[in-house]
Amino acid sequence: MIRTNPIIIIIQTNPPLKKLNAASPKLQKLVHQTKIAPFKKINPSKISNHLFILLLETPSLKRFLFRNTYIFKILSLDYCMEKFKNNKEKIARENILRVSDEAEGINIKGYDFNQGINYEKILASFESTGIQASNFYTAVKIINKMIDSRAFIYLGYTSNMVTSGLRDIIRYLTEHKKINILVTTAGGIEEDFLKCLGNFKLGGFRLSGKSLREKGINRAGNILIPNSRYCAFEDFIIPILEEIYNEQKKTGKIITPSKLIWKLGEKINNEDSIYHWAWKNEIPVFCPAITDGSLGDMIYFFKSKHPDFKIDVTEDIWEINNSTIGKNKTGIIILGAGIVKHHICNANMFRNGADYAVYINTIPEYDGSDSGALPEEAVSWGKILPEAKKIKVYAEASLVFPLLVAETFAKEKH
Repeated sequence: MIRTNPIIIIIQTNPPLKKLNAASPKLQKLVHQTKIAPFKKINPSKISNHLFILLLETPSLKRFLFRNTYIFKILSLDYCMEKFKNNKEKIARENILRVSDEAEGINIKGYDFNQGINYEKILASFESTGIQASNFYTAVKIINKMIDSRAFIYLGYTSNMVTSGLRDIIRYLTEHKKINILVTTAGGIEEDFLKCLGNFKLGGFRLSGKSLREKGINRAGNILIPNSRYCAFEDFIIPILEEIYNEQKKTGKIITPSKLIWKLGEKINNEDSIYHWAWKNEIPVFCPAITDGSLGDMIYFFKSKHPDFKIDVTEDIWEINNSTIGKNKTGIIILGAGIVKHHICNANMFRNGADYAVYINTIPEYDGSDSGALPEEAVSWGKILPEAKKIKVYAEASLVFPLLVAETFAKEKH
């Protein structure tokens, strides 16, 4: 097909454009051949009722249009532009000042401090505040539904939650049996015990790494952890690993990560510890990345001396997956993301999905990672039920989780 320089003309359809495809199959074919969008999609070029701008690229299409004047009337450019000019205000009004339907929902309104300072009412006002405040309030309602329905609740959290003061919130939930299963990382295990051996200190996000390294002080965000805490941790854990190893040689029974955590919780004998209460209340703690942290370092050093020492991770995956099956309802609460998020959601896939889900993290979903994925994506995998009550709160957990617990678990009678 011979191409010519494209020209732009303005046409008026007669009959109306919506009837054009049925009236002119030949034109439809020509439009397809020249890769021009179907006429029903040229709305952005619309000037008035039946006036359209059309890009003509082929002689055959132009000849067809000119011969079939019963369908098209070629209008002069000057005439059309004058008509367009006269209609500018009308077009602008139609686009800007269009009358709308009324939206459904709660009226947006924040807290009125003329009422004085009432923190419970301030948090209640989040429902009508909008943005993430309203997502927070939805999370409150979902967790209260978990509690009211006596759902089997999984709490997952990354290690930085235990590094921070959230450790004490999680300990409270474990102490009072508010949660049925805990899932965390190696750092989320070891730092609970490190705090029993010595305090962490508040520092700053911009402290010199070189200076801290010279002093033997580790930094996690704005929290400082003297390296001597890890030395004390080694002194604490190695005798326990020796005891476990001797039992393994004697009976042939290989310990699981969850039973190792219970054993450490028993031996620490400190009521500030999350895992002391997990052991005492027989709340399972799963750590799918048990070797990824100082705990893994200690296992490395111990295994270097005892090459036949083993830890059985297969028993734990069997236990957590089975824990979801047969439950009347399950609920998941995840602080942060990564392996703890996936581990809990994947386990709930074995029952075709959780009934309730609350995510709290700051991760966007555009990179396709599971960490940033919204609850709706988990529905597609069968990790969360389609009819489940679910929400993601885009927030840093140390800010909102204490408030969330205050409005939910802490209001329960122990």
